[in-house]
Amino acid sequence: MPVSSTFMFVSQLDPHRREALELLLATMTSEPGLADPNNSELPFARLPGLHFARIVILDDNTAADNASYGVSTNPAAPKIAFLGDIDGKREDFVKDLVGIAGPGLSRIFAHCLDFNPAVPLDAWLTAHNIEPVVNYSNWPGRTVRQVHDEAALRAALISYLPQERPLAASPLDLHRRLRDRVMNEGPKPPAPQSISLEERLRDALDLVTNIVLLVLLSPLLLIVAPFFLLILRRRETTDASVLARPSDEHLKSLVVREDFEVTNQFSAYGTVKPGRFRLWTLIFVFWVLGVTTRHLYTRGRLARVGSIHFARWVFLDDHKHLFFGSNYDGSLEAYMDDFVNKAAFGLNLVFSNGIGYPRTRYLILDGAKDEQAFKYYIRRHQLPTAIWYKAYPGLTTADIARNARVRQGLDTTRMSDALARQWLAEL
Repeated sequence: MPVSSTFMFVSQLDPHRREALELLLATMTSEPGLADPNNSELPFARLPGLHFARIVILDDNTAADNASYGVSTNPAAPKIAFLGDIDGKREDFVKDLVGIAGPGLSRIFAHCLDFNPAVPLDAWLTAHNIEPVVNYSNWPGRTVRQVHDEAALRAALISYLPQERPLAASPLDLHRRLRDRVMNEGPKPPAPQSISLEERLRDALDLVTNIVLLVLLSPLLLIVAPFFLLILRRRETTDASVLARPSDEHLKSLVVREDFEVTNQFSAYGTVKPGRFRLWTLIFVFWVLGVTTRHLYTRGRLARVGSIHFARWVFLDDHKHLFFGSNYDGSLEAYMDDFVNKAAFGLNLVFSNGIGYPRTRYLILDGAKDEQAFKYYIRRHQLPTAIWYKAYPGLTTADIARNARVRQGLDTTRMSDALARQWLAEL
């Protein structure tokens, strides 16, 4: 399985240069928030192995909610964040990034307070990278090239069908004819890279280590659990929920950047509830979520939600704030409904530890089930993404999975007539 990585370069924005930054970023888009893939500052399409990327200004828009917890309502300083999901190692990507878009990146980050042009850009970016506490990939190891190759293969097969179908004696014969046509005329994409022994051992060691750690901790967890639940319920019954509706101006800034294609971006930023209890709860939840995203949710679904390409959770400002970013198919309304109906407990586990979230019971009940309050909370914490890039426009997670099945079926030499008919239905 090819190595995959993330990056998130974050630096504090100079407030006096914000307007100039926004004007520069606007020159890099074809529609509001939608990247021109070949823009002169940051030509995303020339960056090998880049699946998704975005630039977003992290604004602490809901800092006023902190008053209900006796926390300072002074907003955190705004920051520039450039983040994305890539094939290969981050250090190799950074070298390509600087080589292809170094001057443009320097112009962007020159709007930050601590940018120093005397420092090599690759070193500056690396020093400002923030690791996600949890990262999710719809299908780890599936590369940008594989996605494009399999889409091209299916398109070619569809174009061959009108000539080959009348000549075929059966579905199995049609499969054979199409396979021969591809072998003779193409496209013949290389086989996806297999998982190396080293990667298998690394994954197995990670899984075993976490299982052993959980077993060792289980006696302590059983002792602590009753006290944890008592404290949790006391806090849940007194924690404030902020049920305010997002302003029309804020909604407009979000909606104008959505639904240009089948996939959308989501960026959100909020404050973690004060105190060690909530922070440690959140850290434990993220530990469990991290193990499941690495070893359980690796074949197209996060819980029962299959529309997410990539997602990440990131602590900022010494764990005071939490950033969540995702790339998902469909509208935001459908995305929220999907989670509310299929994985509300997961939303509650994480986001109930943030200021203003609808009240939960025992961490997993209620909360997001108050659908209107939850949707207000989500929209109020959502940030307008200034620039968003996708390497394979028009393809959903379902399309990508179907194209992979088409390729696998074409590579199969032993196939029954029934399986051939099933494979043809994917075209």
